Amino acid sequence: MNADFWERLLINYPYVTAALLFAIGTYTVLSHNNMMKKIIGINIVTSAIFLLFIAAGHIKGYKVPITDMADKAAKYANPVPTALILTGIVVSVSVTAFALSLLVKLYRYYGTIDACKIVLLRSAQNGHDRDAT
Repeated sequence: MNADFWERLLINYPYVTAALLFAIGTYTVLSHNNMMKKIIGINIVTSAIFLLFIAAGHIKGYKVPITDMADKAAKYANPVPTALILTGIVVSVSVTAFALSLLVKLYRYYGTIDACKIVLLRSAQNGHDRDAT
């Protein structure tokens, strides 16, 4: 690997980090049966998406429009991606809180948060219900 590759990697580190976080989160969601780990994986994926959008909204050499609007020759970055990410963070926290409350209810009902065990318990309950009718 040459120096040009490492230079490009260092310049694009937010995108590389976002891709790695996305891969880690996706692997976590797909490979674990524990539903708490799945919720953590989903949060890692959403953090990667937020990082990607924030990195894409940042343009080197551009100014933030809120700080200095007097300079007419200056180039200003678009603040809309940052505002959208703030909204996304609020929604993500709300969805996580709802998912955790559902997880507490599942644990109280089934006594486990393992997805495979819950499926087995549900199929056993459904088979038992069919035998009773």
